[in-house]
Amino acid sequence: MALPLMPKATAVWLVDNTMLSFEQIGTFCGLHTLEVQGIADGEIAQNITGLDPIVGKQLTAEEIKRCEDDPSAQLELLESNLPAPKKRRGPRYTPVSKRQDRPDAIAWLVRNHEELTDAQISKLVSTTKPTIVAIRERTHWNYSNLKPTDPVTLGLCTQIELDEAIQKAADRVAKEREKAGLPPLGEEEETNESDLGTVTQPDIWSTPASED
Repeated sequence: MALPLMPKATAVWLVDNTMLSFEQIGTFCGLHTLEVQGIADGEIAQNITGLDPIVGKQLTAEEIKRCEDDPSAQLELLESNLPAPKKRRGPRYTPVSKRQDRPDAIAWLVRNHEELTDAQISKLVSTTKPTIVAIRERTHWNYSNLKPTDPVTLGLCTQIELDEAIQKAADRVAKEREKAGLPPLGEEEETNESDLGTVTQPDIWSTPASED
């Protein structure tokens, strides 16, 4: 099934602006129902701006209304005359002015998407594995001054490329958990919260206290 451009951004808009069910939005955008629920709860895609599929000519208002009135109906993507985006081959050239932003982008990806592998992060922002490892382990020379920032906002990758990487990582994690006999990640989190209550995690990105 063909997916809309920028599926996660489209899902954000549909959650915020329609009465469609999580299942309908998930099916249309290629997302798991629990992921759509996470968007609605503000736990996922907090830094992604919603993309209006009506303005983008991917849906009509009438189609949305049809599915709102019938929870069993599924949204149908409008056919587009635009050519499919070409896959980029080889390393991306990053302007010198943008290269200093890479560590901030890596910090954002490590903090918000732990499921991404070093190889995926390296491809997204055109960086090296040692730099990623240093930021993960908080040994980067400029770690205390890093300001985690969305790489899309910094212009280091596109939203489509980021969404594709996140989806591949989520699929990989799901398969690994299924193979290990573990429940889906969302279900495990719900179980832990019901059994133990919500535990506030420390902010690992706060600036370490200086040692005098």
